[in-house]
Amino acid sequence: MNTRSAAHTVTLEPNDTQRLAQLCGQFDEHLHQIEQRLNIQIKNRGNVFALYGNPEHALTTANLLQHLYDKTRSANGLSPGQVHLCLQQADMERYMETPTLEAGSEAENKVVQSFSVIRTKKGNVTPRGANQLHYVQAIQTHDINFGVGPAGTGKTYLAVACAVESFLRHEVERILLVRPAVEAGEKLGFLPGDLSQKVDPYLRPLYDALYEMMGTETVGKLIERNVIEVAPLAYMRGRTLNNAYIILDESQNTTREQMKMFLTRIGFGSTAVITGDITQIDLPRGTRSGLIHGCNVLEGVEGISFTHFQSKDVVRHPLVQKIVDAYDTFENHNENKHTNNNDTDR
Repeated sequence: MNTRSAAHTVTLEPNDTQRLAQLCGQFDEHLHQIEQRLNIQIKNRGNVFALYGNPEHALTTANLLQHLYDKTRSANGLSPGQVHLCLQQADMERYMETPTLEAGSEAENKVVQSFSVIRTKKGNVTPRGANQLHYVQAIQTHDINFGVGPAGTGKTYLAVACAVESFLRHEVERILLVRPAVEAGEKLGFLPGDLSQKVDPYLRPLYDALYEMMGTETVGKLIERNVIEVAPLAYMRGRTLNNAYIILDESQNTTREQMKMFLTRIGFGSTAVITGDITQIDLPRGTRSGLIHGCNVLEGVEGISFTHFQSKDVVRHPLVQKIVDAYDTFENHNENKHTNNNDTDR
């Protein structure tokens, strides 16, 4: 961290001791959260804050502090979760100010930088953070899209939001929500009911997102008319899907053959979004994930987009981000240890 660069100062008015305490958090936890995320150093005396580091980051931090201070007017105070979400928003705003989008394709570079929210029947959905913004823009400009990353980064939720918006604008005729019938621990045969009833619990996150965006009654009617179809991946074999929005969720649990089968179902006028977390694979030991294989095979193919989410993109409770990082560190350490042991054995 560069502490020798000139300080950028910001004075927060009015000088209210209680509101300043809320802004800083217990033991300055909110300020430390901002410092770590924006690679900046914050020093304050009362309501005057000195910011040391990259000038661009300092300006972002100054705006963020003012925004958070405004929030302390509320009697509810300021939580670490609110700080986390505001940091995500600050990331997105910085991203939107860059001259060209990260993926670099001509189609993406023409996307209007002042990105509008995703409009659904029950309200608007706004991407949080640069990666979510890039993900949504990629979905809107590509026919096949991969969203890969840890839980809580909004991969599935945003894909459903884009599908609902596209359907409401009559750009597609139907929505298909697909998941492989692979579970963590239990087998489908242990669950009561027919196949549809057995699979439904594993599709619950998709149902919940649809209900939130379109309403329970509307979704129920569309499912009855087969306009919205929720199905296990095995039901996709032999079909050609035209004028449809298809979301394959939990794709880390597809086999290589299943992934190829799914991708070759895509027809004219369709958009496909494939989401998954390669750190949570529930396939039998020795079976390679179709998501990992598909990303390796298709990387660089024109017309297919890839968005890779990291722990910093998590928009759930801030602890989820720390949990993801802790697991990554632990697994990488064990993997390196295993590799070193093998080298010694040789």
